[in-house]
Amino acid sequence: MEAVITVVALLFVLFLALGAYATVKVIGAAKRGVDRTITQARRTVEDHTLRAKSFAQLGPAGEIAQLRLKLRTSMRATQDALHAGVAEDESLKESLDLFQRLSAHGYELDDELKRLESEPDRSTLAGRLPSLRERTERITGSADSLRWAARDRARRFADDDLDTLSAQIDVEAGALRHWTTSDSTRTPPPPWPEAPAADSAAAGQTWPETPGAGAPEEPTRSAITPPGPRPTYPWQKKPRPESTT
Repeated sequence: MEAVITVVALLFVLFLALGAYATVKVIGAAKRGVDRTITQARRTVEDHTLRAKSFAQLGPAGEIAQLRLKLRTSMRATQDALHAGVAEDESLKESLDLFQRLSAHGYELDDELKRLESEPDRSTLAGRLPSLRERTERITGSADSLRWAARDRARRFADDDLDTLSAQIDVEAGALRHWTTSDSTRTPPPPWPEAPAADSAAAGQTWPETPGAGAPEEPTRSAITPPGPRPTYPWQKKPRPESTT
């Protein structure tokens, strides 16, 4: 009885542990989903804000907003393209590692541009714009190069697969149409003989002679040989003539 109670208690504790673990996993997944949603919403709001500043503000402040928007757009597009391609092509892992190193420089530049947005000294800001513009071009150029290389590689694989598929379909289509080739190579039947002319039809149609057709017919033999005259002996009586009365 005590063993049964112990087993039941252990099962109860096990169920409690599994329930707590499942609850923690669900809460963690929900928290990550909420964080992801918040991050995406914050990013969208910040992008719209930068786009508005790039159109509304003039001078160095508006150009800094344009640089930030260009940097963020290029880096995000490259990140999405590499993450989507690495699931199908393992060789993109090295490119993804290079992008992670490039992202460190991108985040550093984005933080610097963000601080310079509130810089009151416009002359100092204008003096630093050429170097900031050059760094932005270098980072976005490298990101664009990685992104387009990954897309070209994926398109090349798709073209190769399409060529192979097209060749297989052509072979299958030829196999399905095999009757056309067999009919074209089939030997035609011999032609029918021509109809005889009118004068030859009046004379009658002649057929090839068969062996023994011209030999004379033998006389027909009777099936039973007729009896010959019977011999007469001396001791036999002469036959009495029949009466006519």
